[in-house]
Amino acid sequence: MTPGSNIPLTAVRVTVDVAAPVRLDVSGLLLTADGKVRSDDDFVFYNQPAAPGVTYRPGGGAAPDAITVDTAAVPSGIEKIVVTASPDAAGQTFRGIEPTATLRDADDGSVLATFTPPQLGSETALVVMEIYRRGGQWKARAVGQGYANGLAGIATDFGVTVEEPAPAAPQPVTPPQPVTPPQPAASPQPTAPPQPAVPPTPAVSAPPAPARPADTGKINLDKGRVSLRKNQTVSLVKGGRPLLSQVQMGLGWEPAYRGRDIDLDASVIAFGPRRDHIDSCYFGKLTILGGAIRHSGDNLTGEGSGDDEVITVDLGRLPQEVTGLVFTVNSFSGQKFTEVAKAYCRLLDAATGEELVRFDLTHAEAETGVMMAKLIRQYSGEWEMTAMGDFVHARTVRNMVKPAAQAL
Repeated sequence: MTPGSNIPLTAVRVTVDVAAPVRLDVSGLLLTADGKVRSDDDFVFYNQPAAPGVTYRPGGGAAPDAITVDTAAVPSGIEKIVVTASPDAAGQTFRGIEPTATLRDADDGSVLATFTPPQLGSETALVVMEIYRRGGQWKARAVGQGYANGLAGIATDFGVTVEEPAPAAPQPVTPPQPVTPPQPAASPQPTAPPQPAVPPTPAVSAPPAPARPADTGKINLDKGRVSLRKNQTVSLVKGGRPLLSQVQMGLGWEPAYRGRDIDLDASVIAFGPRRDHIDSCYFGKLTILGGAIRHSGDNLTGEGSGDDEVITVDLGRLPQEVTGLVFTVNSFSGQKFTEVAKAYCRLLDAATGEELVRFDLTHAEAETGVMMAKLIRQYSGEWEMTAMGDFVHARTVRNMVKPAAQAL
């Protein structure tokens, strides 16, 4: 299998084992339709080896650890089971130790499929494969989504409570003692050895993992419309749930200082999980990915109020392998962005026209291309929008592909 590919299951009970040149910890998470666990009981691993329809099997060092899924016994509210893996050695990455997941019929051991995620590097944990329902049928999908913050990062993304270590308690300050004359032949008192600190107990006895870094500047839509600053991120959820499935990215600009017409071109570049270029939508290719992304057409002047060009994205229809979208604006005629005023992008609910997120470009550089914003699919299914405002030397969308991939 390759990343994003799927197959229908031909067995009711299947096992996914994950092997590598080093010892791996393998686990499984039972997820509802919103991509979250119902409680910490839905996290299956060596300290909690069973949940309804899902069990963990240790390899004991002689065989790989495995997760077995009995699809007939999985509760109706569970839509997918994700299988994860992380090196047993704390802090070890997957660089040079490519794992291979093998999907088997749990009853006779026959191999149904294998999957080796490509091009791994700094990842310390990996979502390897998922077993999921679709249209009343169970399927398996190869994933290969890496995390640099260990199994704790995966667990937290899916709603498992993993408590961070508590800060050390402040030491009491000893008040100053009165000065006394030195005593002759006084023997120094022995110093009591320090007592070892007692480590905190996590809510779930998850394998040790580095603390997950705090999000910087990420917000959601709970308080309504959001205005972003450069490099700030907003999660497209409200009340903890994805808000919408179809969005429009409106991009607009005006000629600077009543100057000549500005012919800019708005585009969107679609990427896969390995930053691989899948397709681009622009004035010369108004529809891509089976109509999941559509372009409104070319605006040749930039004059007039409102959005100059609009790109509509049906998030629900995007192929699973599309995990990132970068929205760009280029000047094919060579005009620089120092000749542009009031450039902006805004995200709207395509069904209602309501503006959800806005980013105004507050400075300009003498370049012919700018990456305005990116939408990134989280493995939980949520999408996040990040304001970019990064200028590049590129007059066409083709020349934007490489810098856009590097910016993901």
